[in-house]
Amino acid sequence: MNILEAVIMLVSVVLISNVISHYLTFLPVSLIQIMLGLLLALAFKVTIPLRTDWFMLLFIAPLLFNDGRHFPKRELWALRGPIIMNAIFLVFVTMFVGGWFIHFLVPDLPLAASIALAAIISPTDPVAVQSISEQAKLPSNVLHLVSGESLINDASGLIGFKYGIAAAVTGAFSWQQAAGDFFYISIVGALMGMLLMAVIQAIRTFMLQQGINDVVLHTVLQIVTPFIVYLVVEELLHASGVIAVVSAGIVYNFSQPALLDYLPELKIVTERTWDIAVYLLNGIVFLILGIELPLAMTQTIRNPSDNTWVAIGDIILVWLVIFLIRVLWTLANVTIKWLKDKKNQHQPNLSVALLSGLSGVRGAITMAGVLSVPYTLATGAAFPERALMLFIAAGVIILSLLMAVVFIPLLTRSHVSITTRGTEPAVDSDMDTAAVATADSKMSESEARIYTLRLAINRLESERRPENQRVVYDLITEYQEMVRRLQAAYQPEEQLAPFLDEELTLRRIALQGEKDVLDQLWQDGKIQERSYQQFQKHLTQRLQMVANLPHKLQRPNFFTRIHRVGTWFSHVRLKLIRVRFNGPYYNERLFIEKETAKGGIKALSTYLKQPAAKAAHYNRQVIYQIIVSYRNRIEQLKHLHREQTGQHSRRADYDRTMRGLRFKALAAERSGIQNMVEQGYISWALAAKLRQYVNYSENALLLGENVE
Repeated sequence: MNILEAVIMLVSVVLISNVISHYLTFLPVSLIQIMLGLLLALAFKVTIPLRTDWFMLLFIAPLLFNDGRHFPKRELWALRGPIIMNAIFLVFVTMFVGGWFIHFLVPDLPLAASIALAAIISPTDPVAVQSISEQAKLPSNVLHLVSGESLINDASGLIGFKYGIAAAVTGAFSWQQAAGDFFYISIVGALMGMLLMAVIQAIRTFMLQQGINDVVLHTVLQIVTPFIVYLVVEELLHASGVIAVVSAGIVYNFSQPALLDYLPELKIVTERTWDIAVYLLNGIVFLILGIELPLAMTQTIRNPSDNTWVAIGDIILVWLVIFLIRVLWTLANVTIKWLKDKKNQHQPNLSVALLSGLSGVRGAITMAGVLSVPYTLATGAAFPERALMLFIAAGVIILSLLMAVVFIPLLTRSHVSITTRGTEPAVDSDMDTAAVATADSKMSESEARIYTLRLAINRLESERRPENQRVVYDLITEYQEMVRRLQAAYQPEEQLAPFLDEELTLRRIALQGEKDVLDQLWQDGKIQERSYQQFQKHLTQRLQMVANLPHKLQRPNFFTRIHRVGTWFSHVRLKLIRVRFNGPYYNERLFIEKETAKGGIKALSTYLKQPAAKAAHYNRQVIYQIIVSYRNRIEQLKHLHREQTGQHSRRADYDRTMRGLRFKALAAERSGIQNMVEQGYISWALAAKLRQYVNYSENALLLGENVE
């Protein structure tokens, strides 16, 4: 497979994996990508030949740079001491203790290679750690500590891995030389990363001051920055390009040009471009892991000296030792802090230490490093147990994901959705953590968004006039669908169920009212038998569907489909009338649609006036939604009638009216956000995030106007 075909295939499968993850929410998307990669290798015999040098440059450099530029500033600085202890000393402890244990399990694997394997297993995926730790409700100091450690331990793990492999390949190792080289490549790498980033930032600032504020130019400059830093440090100075890109990302995080605050478009485009790049790069790494698994498995199974079940047992034992090291380290760290300051520190807790250990999910760095193990030694002999090393590393990645999925919900009594690099929701780089937007808010993000959308609906209702009713109801229907999607996505099932039961009850009454009107039209001789039978069959089917829905509402995907009972059927039916029945029965069918819609509104109004209905206290929003769906249907029918008689308005007029109403609705949303933040219902950070949604919609609207 040539490189172009491979890239297209990998990108396509990354997209497919993320679609699947929306349905299999209990599985991390990284695990899905590994399984798809395994499927590609087994079913389609796909192979991806990799070279270590460009793999590190293409994947690791941008991923680490992106991690560094997004890490919380205040927490990183406040916990700099403990973070460095964890990122360096914990890695070394894991490297030597774990390496000795691996060598004990697999005597044929040299001690240096065993230490290298333990070193590359040490780094944790920073985004996975962040997502798990927040949902597991770890104490804030522990959360930021494991998150900061996961950012920096990539570099120390890779350095330990590099020296271990070098010692295994050459057969020689000098502690003095290793220590000197370690300090050289670490210090020079860090300093050069900072220096190069400072130079690049100075160049950006100079260009902005000169009026060179081309969005594409600055975006491309930032995307190529980690590649430039990595190449200069790694190839010219022979220091650590890994540490250089991490330190460059941190410097970027602390020193963005002030002029960027006046160029919001540049900031937004840059962030979204990074989201795309990281999304694809991280997904491809896990696909490659899945594709490489059969190679390691096949070689291990066919090797008479390697027992497959023993190798699987090795994976479990290695993960368990790495897990216990993290648990004991965290427990000791928390205990020492508690003994020093019992008033302000959390008391040592074994469950917190266990959660910290489980949150140490391995990811792309582990895979990237182990794939770079050479095939031969300096003597020309085959590298001993290379396939088994790859097998163990890949197994530990998968097992760490599975253990987090299985045991964290048991310890926290809540569902945990694990994300990794490139799969987390996009956040503004100025926000310190994903939770900052709602930390000080009385309302959640979904509640605030629903509130602003309903304000927009109220504004549209106030703008309704006889000449624009069709446009207004089209827009209100669109907004109501967005509300329903938010409710279905974020509200628990126990809160949604009562509203859905109410809606089904009211829709059943309205449909029965439509059926009664249809029967009356037939009895009065106002419609023909053919039309009567077809509409009666259609209404009977809809009534049966509404009756059957409560049995299916236990399945989450049906929550998002409930709106189809109303407006979706109406729009499809009207299109069928226009396309298929533009003939002798056309006017009659328009008449039936209009009269049955009126009948549905009338039946609903009559029912709601009854004492039993008043006592039930039906949700006003549900009632309004059903009535609007009927009114929208009537307006669509009026439009079809005017279209037939040549009295319809031009499409340009419709679009112009729609655009004007959209701007008014967005203004209502923006005003609602300001009121919420002034009254203390939401934080300023959440308000900024909500305004971002409004700004995106407004920019898209203006862009469409310019295109026209």
